[in-house]
Amino acid sequence: MPTPTPPTVPAPAADLYRHSLRLLLDKDIDAWVGLWSDDGVMEFPFAPEGRPRRLAGREAVAAYMRHYPDHIDLHDFPELRIHETTDPRTVVVEMRGVGRVVRTGAPFDMTYVAVVTVQDGRFTSYRDYWNPLVLQEPGTDFAGSAR
Repeated sequence: MPTPTPPTVPAPAADLYRHSLRLLLDKDIDAWVGLWSDDGVMEFPFAPEGRPRRLAGREAVAAYMRHYPDHIDLHDFPELRIHETTDPRTVVVEMRGVGRVVRTGAPFDMTYVAVVTVQDGRFTSYRDYWNPLVLQEPGTDFAGSAR
């Protein structure tokens, strides 16, 4: 009797998040955007005036991230801590992103806390509480001033 094939189970939220970080380090923005659901929402509650606070839909996320590697050269995400919640679809992430600012060569060091929800193996909600003070560095304005 043949062994039944187990059903395909979407990656847990923590695994999908780790995979997304690898894609960012590889500068594979198209693949990173491919991890989003069509109607996924990315929010930046601490965004300063003139910066986007909410991106609705995969296409808006893609437009926001398209030029990221041209401005920020990420090297690592040290101090990564992923906290599972009582909802298996949601994780809370604490981390730093380090690298360099492409235009100036200056060090890039950003702290993040993110609340991320995944459904059917895709990001549906991503609230990114990044440090807006880093935007004071020349060359970090990769997203323009869309709001």
